[in-house]
Amino acid sequence: MRETPVLIAGGGPVGMTLARVLAHHGVRCLLVERNETTTRHPKMDITNGRSMELFRRVGLIDALRAAGVPESHPFDVSWITSLSGHELHRFRYPSVVEARREILARNDGTQAREPAMRVSQIVIEPVLRRAIEAEPLVEARWGVAFEALEQESDGVTATLRDAAGGLEQVRGRYLVGCDGGGSAVRGCLGIRLDGTPRVANRFMTHFRSRARDVLQRWGVTWHYQSAFGTLIAQDDDQMWTLQSRFPVGEPERVDPTALLASFAGAPFEHEILVANAWTPHLLVAEAYGRGRVFLAGDAAHQYIPTGGYGMNTGIGDAFDLGWKLAAVRRGFGGPGLLASYEPERRPVGLRNRAASARHTEVRIEIGRLYGPGLMAPGATGDAARAEAAARIARIGNAENESWGIELGYHYATSPVVCGEPEAVPSDDPLRYAPTTTPGARLPSVFLRDGSALFDHLGPWFTLLDFGGAGAAGRALAEAARRRGMPLRVVSVDEPALAAIYERGLVLVRPDQHVAWRGEALDHVEADAVVARVLGWSGPGVP
Repeated sequence: MRETPVLIAGGGPVGMTLARVLAHHGVRCLLVERNETTTRHPKMDITNGRSMELFRRVGLIDALRAAGVPESHPFDVSWITSLSGHELHRFRYPSVVEARREILARNDGTQAREPAMRVSQIVIEPVLRRAIEAEPLVEARWGVAFEALEQESDGVTATLRDAAGGLEQVRGRYLVGCDGGGSAVRGCLGIRLDGTPRVANRFMTHFRSRARDVLQRWGVTWHYQSAFGTLIAQDDDQMWTLQSRFPVGEPERVDPTALLASFAGAPFEHEILVANAWTPHLLVAEAYGRGRVFLAGDAAHQYIPTGGYGMNTGIGDAFDLGWKLAAVRRGFGGPGLLASYEPERRPVGLRNRAASARHTEVRIEIGRLYGPGLMAPGATGDAARAEAAARIARIGNAENESWGIELGYHYATSPVVCGEPEAVPSDDPLRYAPTTTPGARLPSVFLRDGSALFDHLGPWFTLLDFGGAGAAGRALAEAARRRGMPLRVVSVDEPALAAIYERGLVLVRPDQHVAWRGEALDHVEADAVVARVLGWSGPGVP
């Protein structure tokens, strides 16, 4: 029987990212994907700044940027009556080039290390596939489906089926289900989904067209939105997706060409590539795994696309679970480390589900402004459109401005974080407040020499020494050596950063979250800190 340290069921973005994280930390894995190719369905169209920071950690940033929409193009979102009618209100957002300038200009810890990237899942999956197929520690097999599992105390035996129907059993020390909303792994574990299924009916039309005089009437725009749907510019050239919110009739009778003409206000030349009905959900798994089996990505949570939280939440899952699996496999991760995955990531899944629902309500609220008056000619129509535009501006566009959701999620109550009960980070979904409170994402800044602090972090744990804490730093480094924990010590002699980083010493995990911070500690205290953050002590550890 074939054996592997980690078996990954599912070769979408989350499964492939997990494979890359494991390889980055020196751990072999086998990834199986039931489909023989990467997806043909444009399931997402933005990789947010937090995900881009994480992709940078594992050396994928250049390949991903090369595949995305040109960096000079904006992220604007515009509400319109139709593409042949009127533009009501435009929410303007900077291009990657402009965002980089803004990040450098602010440099106060409030920004992501990397700007977001506009890219379709159709495009991002081949990039990730090439990356993992080039990894000696990753074996990736497409056209192989996960079927069943049997779990024992020391491993998991999975049954796989190839495209010809042949069955094979593989033994893994751990199994991770990244196999989508209909997860077979989740089904085998008997884990239910909590929340609201089938919250709406949608119809997706993915098409090719060079009718940019119609599709970019008011210029390059990421999303053109109306009460009838959202037009997504996938590459700002010839690839587009219309997500229709209220198709008329039974799904099999919907005419996608008619939907395109209705949204545009006139017919235009196009080639339909994929068209189908689909149903969004607002669901989170009641558990993120059992024993040696874990769930990540859509297998653990499913959202309405508003806000772009689906894949981006899954990327966070992959990095959290990936480094912990690797630490345990490398021998320095303790019995409580993998048990911390669910208490860290499930609250994030629930928080993002709530945010997705809120954003959808905003779209519905704006949709109610649409009436016959918006299409009326002359002064009557102008007045109605002006009123609608003003109300849209007041309602806002939180789904593309929720920096607290994107950067401010935290693990302050995690069993493997040295928490400070009196200093819990902000949970404001809109505003990100930089902090080094244990469990929070480390704030990102650029140093005097022009380098990014994030780029100085080691592949495993990093101790940031902001000065004056030499003895405490040595104690922590010695405790790490005794546990076999890889640790890089980085001295930062920049007093201007004291207000942002708040303490003289900040211990940072491989996923860029703060594990501990302080000014002084002795050898006994240092041993306790290292034991806690590696899962050798603390709540739930036998």
